[in-house]
Amino acid sequence: MQIQVNTDHHVHGGERLATFVTTDLESGLARFGGWLTRVEVHLSEDGSGSPEDKKCVIEARPGGKQPVAVTHHAGTVEDAYAGAAQKLARALDSRYSRAHDHKGSDSIRHMPAPEDPELVGVIEDEPRG
Repeated sequence: MQIQVNTDHHVHGGERLATFVTTDLESGLARFGGWLTRVEVHLSEDGSGSPEDKKCVIEARPGGKQPVAVTHHAGTVEDAYAGAAQKLARALDSRYSRAHDHKGSDSIRHMPAPEDPELVGVIEDEPRG
């Protein structure tokens, strides 16, 4: 899984911030490692002057599927990142669980094909006696 950290010119932290974010995401998303190919983190400041003007957008790209993107606004870069990382973990848990958990049983898509397709849906009468 490749992790890329981008900041705008208002966000300071440099290599230390990028190393922290990379390490945190690698450990936090380790269970999705074989599923995700790339994660992009964008840290920026809105410049609106509001108390929550720091923004973090994280986009996770699973192989062969649509990307998952989350956004979080906060008063500090650290809080914005932490909130977005939590949202991403929940979103991936939800998507990954739905894709691989079928309420304890196999999905119909994973069942073997019937031996005789002509008998699919045919209900046989049981002999009474």
